[in-house]
Amino acid sequence: MRLIIASLITILTTFASQAQLAVKTNLLTDAMTTPNLGAELRIGKKSTVNLVYGINPWTFTSDNDVKHKAKHWVLMPEYRWWFCSPYNGHFLGVHALGGQMNVQNAHLPVPGGFFGGTNLTTAVRDSRVQGGFVGAGVTYGYQWILAKHWNLEAEIGAGYGHVWYDRYSCGECGTKTGTGDTNYAGLTKLGVSILYLF
Repeated sequence: MRLIIASLITILTTFASQAQLAVKTNLLTDAMTTPNLGAELRIGKKSTVNLVYGINPWTFTSDNDVKHKAKHWVLMPEYRWWFCSPYNGHFLGVHALGGQMNVQNAHLPVPGGFFGGTNLTTAVRDSRVQGGFVGAGVTYGYQWILAKHWNLEAEIGAGYGHVWYDRYSCGECGTKTGTGDTNYAGLTKLGVSILYLF
């Protein structure tokens, strides 16, 4: 047992000394009232893994006292392959995503389409939809070196998502009017992020 623990400590210490870590935030989703934080770790000569978490806990009230919300949280892991070297230039990625949502009286500018079920962009305009989602997609991006520890990143991704939900009449305790599921194909990532590299 001691040998296993010593071996694990040696492996982790060696890996940590060779790895490069960056922390980041996507300025576009920050601007859309979804604070987010990400971490990217170099795992090879041309490979990194990226993990981003975002949350939108807000409810907004319009001038006529109507409550609007697009509450959600999302977790998005990704593997990235770099054309040149990590944190510099072009990269391709494969990402997954999952989370939960609670949306009401919202006009969602969803850049994609729903199929095999309800079109949620229209359903959430006059009802409340609460549920979860999972999906996957591919990413293309580019990073610019700004300074010794600072980078700027732009990325775009497309893919598929599956959504399951309960539907309610509007309000905190609205009457449940049904359940369902639907599928989504389209944009799954869009970002302009600022990174700090350690």
